[in-house]
Amino acid sequence: MQNLLIDFGKIFSDLWESMGLSQGTWQNYVMLLIAGVLFFLAIFKKAEPMLLLPIAFGMFLINIPGAEKILWGVYPEGVEHTYDAVEPASRGLLWYLYFGVDKVIYPPLIFLGIGAMTDFGPLIANPKSMFIGAGAQLGIFIALFGAILLGFSGAEAAAIAIIGGADGPTAIYVAKKLSENLVPTIAIAAYSYMALIPFIQKPVMRLLTTKKERAIRMKPLRRVSKVERIMFPIIVTLVVGLLLPDAIPLLGMLMLGNLFRESGVVERLSSQAQNGLINTVTIFLGIAVGCKAKGEIFLSLQTLEIMAIGILAFYCGTIGGLLTAKLMCKLTKGQINPLIGSAGVSAVPMAARISEDVGRETDPSNHLLMHAMGPNVAGVIGSALAAGILLSIPW
Repeated sequence: MQNLLIDFGKIFSDLWESMGLSQGTWQNYVMLLIAGVLFFLAIFKKAEPMLLLPIAFGMFLINIPGAEKILWGVYPEGVEHTYDAVEPASRGLLWYLYFGVDKVIYPPLIFLGIGAMTDFGPLIANPKSMFIGAGAQLGIFIALFGAILLGFSGAEAAAIAIIGGADGPTAIYVAKKLSENLVPTIAIAAYSYMALIPFIQKPVMRLLTTKKERAIRMKPLRRVSKVERIMFPIIVTLVVGLLLPDAIPLLGMLMLGNLFRESGVVERLSSQAQNGLINTVTIFLGIAVGCKAKGEIFLSLQTLEIMAIGILAFYCGTIGGLLTAKLMCKLTKGQINPLIGSAGVSAVPMAARISEDVGRETDPSNHLLMHAMGPNVAGVIGSALAAGILLSIPW
């Protein structure tokens, strides 16, 4: 009888030790609460739910006490917790999903889908939009200097700065290349602020433009020929490849997706890129990024600093685009509505829709959406070029 009691005691002791309840830390539970906030924003506020929801669930899974060893894997004692250091026999589902982030496969595939979904016609019809897209990259370089002033290394500052491009895949791509430990924080900051773009941009747009400027009606865009649509992605890829090879993985995939769309001869490939492929990769990317947001790493002063730099970068990017558009308005004697300047950030097509919304507040019959799509597409290209510049610098 005594031996039986001892055996039961050991069984219950082992069972307790295997439970997550015995392994949890306060960081785990705080991260579970943060994941809950992201669930709320994604589901009930519809704030960038396509990526915010899988990111939140990845964060939720990895911070359940005891789940990391099963879902990710086990590290041998005394080794640095790098991706490749996990014991092969213990590697779990999340470890394999993270392969596409570790080898920077997911972000270019996302760009392939974006290219297939996006109409570059407004940019081709109005090439001056490129200047607005360039001006909106101000947020990246303000964030770069801000991060350096806060004591981050050059590589870390460059990884943080790309948040200002308002482009989640680009932010993940650059962060993985330059400072892998910052990937979860940078990704969550980028997508959280993208979800809040209407609240960030609209007050700035009203502040920096007059009612007269907001009421400007722009001339209809010219018709873009099929030849122009087909040649544009080919020429851009060639020129950027010759001048800035580091930008090719992102920009090349963006242009390939658009070539699928515009060529008219590969409808199945175009449909797959903008539907099945991008949706699948988005799920994998979101979960993989979220699962790296572990409490002991994420909950730090450094995270708060990155979030603060990120919001500053978003504001500065919006301001840079608006001021560039205001200057172009003056130079063209009122032919450009400065509101399209806020669309120079890379959040496509959300930023363009915000330009439309604010414009219609002043004049309900004034439609700026297609005019704003030019700077918006330019912002996507601009953020990829900025990423290439930051990656080409030997930090």
